[in-house]
Amino acid sequence: MNQPAEGSIAPDFELPADGGVSIRLSQLKGKIVVLYFYPKDDTSGCTTEAIDFTRFLPEFEAIGATVIGMSPDSAAKHDKFKAKHDLAVTLVADEDRNALEAYGVWVEKSMYGRKYMGVERSTFLIDSTGKIARIWRKVKVKGHAEDVLEAARELA
Repeated sequence: MNQPAEGSIAPDFELPADGGVSIRLSQLKGKIVVLYFYPKDDTSGCTTEAIDFTRFLPEFEAIGATVIGMSPDSAAKHDKFKAKHDLAVTLVADEDRNALEAYGVWVEKSMYGRKYMGVERSTFLIDSTGKIARIWRKVKVKGHAEDVLEAARELA
């Protein structure tokens, strides 16, 4: 599997987002982008992560950073997830998993001895030129949004 590395150009995508809009990564050039990948709307870890990024969103925006969450769930499911938990981050839907695969986060996982394909919780910090400045893989949710904010501030 081809995984993008720090310093490489972030793979572009255009995907449907919550609120009926679509997001194209290349149109965000000139901004810092926090692109975080998570397995599924409305599960405990994913909800905590989205709430943490929402809580720090004003600080990300103050340094000109955009925060985008991506999962294989549909945009309609993202809308419900955002409404239920009062989330402010943008959520994009990659139902075909093309972007998830381009970022190397659609991986084989195993739980209780059963193997299956799923999203490895990961975050990519993309600088204003579209290059990947930092990658976090196999993210532990607690304290993660603060770590990413700190790294984004260093870029700004």
